[in-house]
Amino acid sequence: MTKSRRNFLKVLGGGTILAACGTGAFLSTRTPHKALSPWQKAGQYQDLRKWILSYALLAPNPHNRQPWMVDLSQKNQIAIYRDKSKALTHTDPHSRQLTIGMGCFLELLNIAASHAGHTVTFDLFPEGEDGPVAQARLSEGSRPDPLFAQVMNRRSCKEPFSMEPISDAHAKQLASYCTVVESAPKVAQIKQMTLEAWLIEANTPRTLKESVDLMRIGKAEINANPDGIDLGGPFLETLSVAGILTREGQLDTQSSGFQQGVSMYQNMLTATPAYCTVCTSGNTRLEQIKAGRQWLRLNLKTTELGLALHPVSQALQEFPEMEEQYRKAHTLLAKPEETVQMLGRLGIGPATTRSPRWPLEAKIINV
Repeated sequence: MTKSRRNFLKVLGGGTILAACGTGAFLSTRTPHKALSPWQKAGQYQDLRKWILSYALLAPNPHNRQPWMVDLSQKNQIAIYRDKSKALTHTDPHSRQLTIGMGCFLELLNIAASHAGHTVTFDLFPEGEDGPVAQARLSEGSRPDPLFAQVMNRRSCKEPFSMEPISDAHAKQLASYCTVVESAPKVAQIKQMTLEAWLIEANTPRTLKESVDLMRIGKAEINANPDGIDLGGPFLETLSVAGILTREGQLDTQSSGFQQGVSMYQNMLTATPAYCTVCTSGNTRLEQIKAGRQWLRLNLKTTELGLALHPVSQALQEFPEMEEQYRKAHTLLAKPEETVQMLGRLGIGPATTRSPRWPLEAKIINV
Protein backbone atom coordinates (compact mmCIF):
# COMPACT_ATOMS: atom_id res chain seq x y z
CA MET A 1 0.00 0.00 0.00
CA THR A 2 1.40 3.43 -0.93
CA LYS A 3 1.97 6.11 1.67
CA SER A 4 -0.80 8.27 0.20
CA ARG A 5 -3.28 5.41 0.47
CA ARG A 6 -2.29 4.71 4.07
CA ASN A 7 -2.81 8.38 4.82
CA PHE A 8 -6.19 8.39 3.10
CA LEU A 9 -7.21 5.38 5.13
CA LYS A 10 -6.47 7.43 8.24
CA VAL A 11 -8.41 10.37 6.85
CA LEU A 12 -11.53 8.34 6.20
CA GLY A 13 -11.33 5.86 9.01
CA GLY A 14 -10.06 7.98 11.87
CA GLY A 15 -6.99 5.75 12.17
CA THR A 16 -8.90 2.47 12.04
CA ILE A 17 -7.25 -0.23 9.96
CA LEU A 18 -9.81 -1.76 7.63
CA ALA A 19 -9.48 -5.26 6.24
CA ALA A 20 -10.55 -5.51 2.62
CA CYS A 21 -14.15 -6.56 2.33
CA GLY A 22 -15.42 -8.82 -0.41
CA THR A 23 -13.46 -11.10 -2.63
CA GLY A 24 -10.35 -10.61 -4.68
CA ALA A 25 -12.50 -10.89 -7.79
CA PHE A 26 -14.57 -7.91 -6.63
CA LEU A 27 -11.48 -5.79 -5.98
CA SER A 28 -9.87 -6.70 -9.27
CA THR A 29 -12.85 -5.43 -11.29
CA ARG A 30 -13.14 -1.93 -9.83
CA THR A 31 -11.60 -0.10 -12.78
CA PRO A 32 -14.29 2.07 -14.46
CA HIS A 33 -13.45 0.91 -17.98
CA LYS A 34 -16.48 2.60 -19.55
CA ALA A 35 -15.47 6.01 -18.15
CA LEU A 36 -11.89 5.51 -19.30
CA SER A 37 -12.76 4.24 -22.78
CA PRO A 38 -12.42 7.68 -24.46
CA TRP A 39 -8.68 7.38 -23.89
CA GLN A 40 -8.66 4.13 -25.85
CA LYS A 41 -10.90 5.61 -28.57
CA ALA A 42 -8.68 8.65 -29.16
CA GLY A 43 -7.54 8.56 -32.78
CA GLN A 44 -9.94 5.76 -33.74
CA TYR A 45 -12.40 7.86 -35.78
CA GLN A 46 -12.45 8.05 -39.58
CA ASP A 47 -14.08 11.48 -39.71
CA LEU A 48 -11.31 14.12 -39.46
CA ARG A 49 -13.16 16.42 -37.05
CA LYS A 50 -14.11 13.57 -34.74
CA TRP A 51 -10.53 12.27 -34.89
CA ILE A 52 -9.26 15.66 -33.72
CA LEU A 53 -11.98 16.07 -31.09
CA SER A 54 -11.27 12.60 -29.65
CA TYR A 55 -7.95 14.02 -28.44
CA ALA A 56 -9.23 17.48 -27.51
CA LEU A 57 -11.69 16.06 -24.98
CA LEU A 58 -8.74 14.71 -22.95
CA ALA A 59 -7.80 18.28 -21.94
CA PRO A 60 -7.45 19.25 -18.26
CA ASN A 61 -10.28 21.32 -16.80
CA PRO A 62 -11.60 22.52 -13.42
CA HIS A 63 -13.16 19.80 -11.26
CA ASN A 64 -13.10 17.62 -14.39
CA ARG A 65 -16.38 19.22 -15.47
CA GLN A 66 -15.57 18.80 -19.20
CA PRO A 67 -17.77 21.78 -20.08
CA TRP A 68 -17.32 21.60 -23.85
CA MET A 69 -20.01 20.84 -26.42
CA VAL A 70 -19.51 20.87 -30.21
CA ASP A 71 -21.67 21.42 -33.29
CA LEU A 72 -20.49 19.74 -36.51
CA SER A 73 -23.32 20.84 -38.78
CA GLN A 74 -21.08 23.07 -40.95
CA LYS A 75 -18.55 21.40 -43.26
CA ASN A 76 -14.88 21.76 -42.21
CA GLN A 77 -15.93 23.73 -39.14
CA ILE A 78 -16.49 23.03 -35.46
CA ALA A 79 -18.64 25.32 -33.32
CA ILE A 80 -17.47 24.96 -29.72
CA TYR A 81 -19.72 25.89 -26.80
CA ARG A 82 -19.34 25.95 -23.03
CA ASP A 83 -22.07 23.89 -21.39
CA LYS A 84 -23.51 26.30 -18.80
CA SER A 85 -25.02 23.39 -16.85
CA LYS A 86 -21.44 22.48 -15.82
CA ALA A 87 -20.96 25.77 -13.96
CA LEU A 88 -19.09 25.91 -10.65
CA THR A 89 -21.39 28.51 -9.18
CA HIS A 90 -19.66 28.91 -5.82
CA THR A 91 -15.94 28.28 -6.40
CA ASP A 92 -15.88 29.86 -9.87
CA PRO A 93 -18.69 32.45 -9.77
CA HIS A 94 -17.48 34.35 -12.86
CA SER A 95 -16.64 31.18 -14.85
CA ARG A 96 -13.04 32.33 -15.19
CA GLN A 97 -11.58 28.91 -14.41
CA LEU A 98 -14.05 27.14 -16.70
CA THR A 99 -13.13 29.53 -19.51
CA ILE A 100 -9.47 28.65 -18.93
CA GLY A 101 -10.52 25.01 -19.23
CA MET A 102 -12.10 25.83 -22.59
CA GLY A 103 -8.78 27.34 -23.62
CA CYS A 104 -7.08 24.05 -22.76
CA PHE A 105 -9.60 22.26 -24.98
CA LEU A 106 -9.02 24.64 -27.90
CA GLU A 107 -5.24 24.27 -27.74
CA LEU A 108 -5.38 20.49 -27.58
CA LEU A 109 -7.75 20.56 -30.57
CA ASN A 110 -5.20 22.76 -32.37
CA ILE A 111 -2.32 20.41 -31.56
CA ALA A 112 -4.26 17.32 -32.67
CA ALA A 113 -5.25 19.04 -35.93
CA SER A 114 -1.60 19.82 -36.66
CA HIS A 115 -0.76 16.14 -36.25
CA ALA A 116 -3.46 15.38 -38.84
CA GLY A 117 -1.89 17.87 -41.25
CA HIS A 118 -4.44 20.64 -40.72
CA THR A 119 -4.39 24.22 -39.48
CA VAL A 120 -7.14 25.55 -37.22
CA THR A 121 -8.31 29.17 -37.30
CA PHE A 122 -10.34 30.18 -34.23
CA ASP A 123 -12.92 32.96 -34.24
CA LEU A 124 -13.37 33.51 -30.51
CA PHE A 125 -16.77 34.51 -29.07
CA PRO A 126 -18.14 35.43 -32.54
CA GLU A 127 -21.61 36.11 -31.08
CA GLY A 128 -20.53 37.33 -27.65
CA GLU A 129 -20.65 35.30 -24.45
CA ASP A 130 -24.12 33.88 -25.16
CA GLY A 131 -22.96 32.11 -28.31
CA PRO A 132 -20.12 29.71 -29.07
CA VAL A 133 -16.79 30.12 -27.34
CA ALA A 134 -15.14 29.57 -30.70
CA GLN A 135 -15.85 28.82 -34.32
CA ALA A 136 -13.01 26.61 -35.53
CA ARG A 137 -12.23 26.40 -39.25
CA LEU A 138 -10.00 23.65 -40.60
CA SER A 139 -7.74 23.99 -43.61
CA GLU A 140 -5.17 21.62 -45.06
CA GLY A 141 -1.49 22.09 -44.40
CA SER A 142 0.35 22.24 -41.09
CA ARG A 143 3.61 21.23 -39.45
CA PRO A 144 2.94 18.63 -36.71
CA ASP A 145 3.32 20.05 -33.21
CA PRO A 146 5.93 17.96 -31.32
CA LEU A 147 3.94 18.28 -28.09
CA PHE A 148 1.32 15.94 -29.56
CA ALA A 149 3.60 13.06 -28.51
CA GLN A 150 2.74 13.82 -24.86
CA VAL A 151 -1.06 14.00 -25.16
CA MET A 152 -1.74 10.46 -23.96
CA ASN A 153 0.80 10.73 -21.12
CA ARG A 154 -0.36 14.09 -19.73
CA ARG A 155 -1.73 14.15 -16.19
CA SER A 156 -2.41 16.58 -13.34
CA CYS A 157 -0.44 15.00 -10.48
CA LYS A 158 -2.12 15.49 -7.09
CA GLU A 159 0.55 13.67 -5.08
CA PRO A 160 3.61 14.66 -3.00
CA PHE A 161 6.61 15.53 -5.15
CA SER A 162 10.29 14.77 -4.71
CA MET A 163 12.13 17.71 -3.15
CA GLU A 164 14.77 17.54 -5.86
CA PRO A 165 15.16 21.06 -7.29
CA ILE A 166 14.13 21.91 -10.84
CA SER A 167 17.27 21.87 -12.96
CA ASP A 168 18.47 25.08 -14.58
CA ALA A 169 18.07 23.42 -17.98
CA HIS A 170 14.43 22.54 -17.29
CA ALA A 171 13.67 25.98 -15.87
CA LYS A 172 15.03 27.57 -19.05
CA GLN A 173 12.93 25.29 -21.24
CA LEU A 174 9.79 26.23 -19.30
CA ALA A 175 10.47 29.97 -19.33
CA SER A 176 8.42 30.54 -22.50
CA TYR A 177 5.41 28.73 -20.98
CA CYS A 178 5.29 30.13 -17.43
CA THR A 179 7.15 31.89 -14.64
CA VAL A 180 9.00 29.33 -12.53
CA VAL A 181 9.30 30.15 -8.82
CA GLU A 182 12.18 28.36 -7.11
CA SER A 183 13.57 30.64 -4.38
CA ALA A 184 13.10 29.00 -0.98
CA PRO A 185 11.58 32.04 0.80
CA LYS A 186 9.01 32.62 -1.93
CA VAL A 187 8.18 28.92 -2.25
CA ALA A 188 7.54 28.87 1.50
CA GLN A 189 5.20 31.85 1.21
CA ILE A 190 3.26 30.20 -1.59
CA LYS A 191 2.97 26.96 0.38
CA GLN A 192 1.43 28.82 3.30
CA MET A 193 -0.89 30.80 1.05
CA THR A 194 -2.14 27.74 -0.83
CA LEU A 195 -2.84 25.90 2.43
CA GLU A 196 -4.75 28.87 3.84
CA ALA A 197 -6.75 29.16 0.62
CA TRP A 198 -7.58 25.45 0.59
CA LEU A 199 -8.78 25.70 4.21
CA ILE A 200 -11.05 28.62 3.31
CA GLU A 201 -12.63 26.65 0.47
CA ALA A 202 -12.96 23.54 2.66
CA ASN A 203 -14.49 25.45 5.59
CA THR A 204 -16.95 27.53 3.57
CA PRO A 205 -20.10 25.37 3.55
CA ARG A 206 -21.35 26.19 0.06
CA THR A 207 -17.95 25.75 -1.62
CA LEU A 208 -17.26 22.52 0.25
CA LYS A 209 -20.69 21.17 -0.70
CA GLU A 210 -20.12 22.07 -4.34
CA SER A 211 -17.08 19.79 -4.41
CA VAL A 212 -18.68 17.02 -2.37
CA ASP A 213 -21.74 17.04 -4.65
CA LEU A 214 -19.39 16.44 -7.58
CA MET A 215 -17.75 13.38 -6.01
CA ARG A 216 -18.27 10.15 -7.94
CA ILE A 217 -17.69 7.34 -5.46
CA GLY A 218 -16.97 3.91 -6.90
CA LYS A 219 -17.02 2.31 -10.32
CA ALA A 220 -20.78 2.48 -10.90
CA GLU A 221 -21.04 6.21 -10.18
CA ILE A 222 -17.94 7.04 -12.23
CA ASN A 223 -19.16 5.04 -15.24
CA ALA A 224 -22.62 6.60 -15.00
CA ASN A 225 -21.37 10.17 -14.66
CA PRO A 226 -17.69 10.45 -15.66
CA ASP A 227 -17.14 14.07 -14.79
CA GLY A 228 -16.47 15.65 -11.41
CA ILE A 229 -14.15 14.28 -8.75
CA ASP A 230 -13.65 10.54 -9.19
CA LEU A 231 -13.01 8.48 -6.05
CA GLY A 232 -12.60 4.99 -7.43
CA GLY A 233 -10.40 1.93 -7.51
CA PRO A 234 -10.26 -1.10 -5.19
CA PHE A 235 -9.06 0.83 -2.14
CA LEU A 236 -11.61 3.64 -2.16
CA GLU A 237 -14.45 1.40 -3.26
CA THR A 238 -13.73 -0.89 -0.32
CA LEU A 239 -14.06 2.09 2.01
CA SER A 240 -17.32 3.03 0.32
CA VAL A 241 -18.78 -0.45 0.70
CA ALA A 242 -17.77 -0.41 4.36
CA GLY A 243 -19.58 2.90 4.86
CA ILE A 244 -16.38 4.81 5.68
CA LEU A 245 -16.21 6.90 2.52
CA THR A 246 -19.48 8.84 2.31
CA ARG A 247 -20.55 12.27 1.15
CA GLU A 248 -21.97 12.97 4.60
CA GLY A 249 -18.60 12.26 6.19
CA GLN A 250 -16.81 14.53 3.76
CA LEU A 251 -19.12 17.40 4.72
CA ASP A 252 -18.33 17.11 8.46
CA THR A 253 -15.49 19.56 9.07
CA GLN A 254 -15.41 18.68 12.77
CA SER A 255 -14.57 15.04 12.24
CA SER A 256 -11.15 13.60 12.96
CA GLY A 257 -11.08 12.41 9.36
CA PHE A 258 -11.45 15.98 8.10
CA GLN A 259 -8.65 17.20 10.37
CA GLN A 260 -6.37 14.41 9.22
CA GLY A 261 -7.28 15.38 5.67
CA VAL A 262 -5.96 18.86 6.42
CA SER A 263 -2.74 17.26 7.60
CA MET A 264 -2.49 15.13 4.47
CA TYR A 265 -3.05 18.13 2.21
CA GLN A 266 -0.46 20.10 4.13
CA ASN A 267 2.02 17.25 3.71
CA MET A 268 1.36 17.27 -0.03
CA LEU A 269 1.94 21.01 -0.26
CA THR A 270 5.11 20.72 1.78
CA ALA A 271 6.48 18.21 -0.74
CA THR A 272 6.76 20.90 -3.43
CA PRO A 273 10.16 22.20 -4.61
CA ALA A 274 8.85 24.85 -7.02
CA TYR A 275 5.78 26.58 -8.42
CA CYS A 276 4.81 28.05 -11.75
CA THR A 277 2.40 30.79 -12.73
CA VAL A 278 0.59 31.92 -15.84
CA CYS A 279 -0.35 35.60 -15.81
CA THR A 280 -2.11 37.86 -18.30
CA SER A 281 -2.09 41.65 -18.66
CA GLY A 282 -5.81 41.78 -17.94
CA ASN A 283 -8.73 39.46 -17.23
CA THR A 284 -10.90 39.43 -20.34
CA ARG A 285 -12.43 36.26 -21.76
CA LEU A 286 -9.87 36.34 -24.55
CA GLU A 287 -7.04 36.49 -22.02
CA GLN A 288 -8.57 33.63 -20.04
CA ILE A 289 -8.69 31.53 -23.21
CA LYS A 290 -5.07 32.47 -23.93
CA ALA A 291 -4.06 31.41 -20.41
CA GLY A 292 -5.79 28.05 -20.87
CA ARG A 293 -3.99 27.42 -24.14
CA GLN A 294 -0.70 28.30 -22.48
CA TRP A 295 -1.42 26.03 -19.48
CA LEU A 296 -2.17 23.09 -21.76
CA ARG A 297 1.13 23.54 -23.55
CA LEU A 298 2.90 23.87 -20.20
CA ASN A 299 1.30 20.64 -19.00
CA LEU A 300 2.49 18.82 -22.13
CA LYS A 301 5.98 20.33 -21.89
CA THR A 302 6.38 19.33 -18.24
CA THR A 303 5.33 15.81 -19.24
CA GLU A 304 7.97 15.79 -21.97
CA LEU A 305 10.61 16.84 -19.43
CA GLY A 306 9.62 14.16 -16.93
CA LEU A 307 8.15 16.72 -14.51
CA ALA A 308 4.81 16.78 -12.72
CA LEU A 309 2.31 19.65 -12.65
CA HIS A 310 -0.59 20.17 -10.26
CA PRO A 311 -2.86 23.25 -10.32
CA VAL A 312 -3.42 24.76 -6.86
CA SER A 313 -5.53 27.75 -7.78
CA GLN A 314 -7.83 28.08 -4.75
CA ALA A 315 -6.23 31.42 -3.87
CA LEU A 316 -7.23 32.70 -7.31
CA GLN A 317 -10.94 31.98 -6.80
CA GLU A 318 -13.25 34.97 -6.71
CA PHE A 319 -15.84 34.26 -4.04
CA PRO A 320 -16.00 36.77 -1.13
CA GLU A 321 -14.35 34.64 1.57
CA MET A 322 -11.26 34.25 -0.65
CA GLU A 323 -10.74 37.97 -1.18
CA GLU A 324 -7.74 38.31 1.18
CA GLN A 325 -5.94 35.33 -0.34
CA TYR A 326 -6.69 36.61 -3.85
CA ARG A 327 -5.03 39.93 -3.01
CA LYS A 328 -2.11 38.12 -1.40
CA ALA A 329 -1.60 35.92 -4.48
CA HIS A 330 -1.54 38.93 -6.79
CA THR A 331 0.82 40.88 -4.55
CA LEU A 332 3.16 37.90 -4.38
CA LEU A 333 2.96 36.60 -7.95
CA ALA A 334 1.89 39.34 -10.38
CA LYS A 335 2.99 42.70 -11.66
CA PRO A 336 0.60 45.64 -11.16
CA GLU A 337 -2.50 45.30 -13.35
CA GLU A 338 -1.72 41.65 -14.16
CA THR A 339 -4.08 38.79 -13.37
CA VAL A 340 -2.72 35.50 -12.10
CA GLN A 341 -4.73 33.01 -14.11
CA MET A 342 -3.03 29.76 -13.01
CA LEU A 343 -0.80 28.67 -10.15
CA GLY A 344 0.66 25.19 -10.05
CA ARG A 345 2.99 22.96 -8.07
CA LEU A 346 6.00 21.89 -10.10
CA GLY A 347 8.40 19.03 -9.44
CA ILE A 348 9.02 15.34 -9.95
CA GLY A 349 6.01 13.23 -9.05
CA PRO A 350 4.80 9.63 -9.27
CA ALA A 351 2.87 8.20 -12.19
CA THR A 352 -0.88 8.71 -11.80
CA THR A 353 -3.92 7.23 -13.51
CA ARG A 354 -6.05 8.70 -16.28
CA SER A 355 -9.13 10.76 -15.46
CA PRO A 356 -12.60 9.63 -16.57
CA ARG A 357 -14.13 11.29 -19.62
CA TRP A 358 -17.50 11.52 -21.31
CA PRO A 359 -17.42 9.84 -24.75
CA LEU A 360 -17.20 12.13 -27.76
CA GLU A 361 -20.73 11.17 -28.83
CA ALA A 362 -22.11 12.71 -25.63
CA LYS A 363 -20.48 16.03 -26.49
CA ILE A 364 -21.82 16.49 -30.02
CA ILE A 365 -24.91 18.72 -30.40
CA ASN A 366 -25.43 18.47 -34.18
CA VAL A 367 -23.71 16.55 -36.98
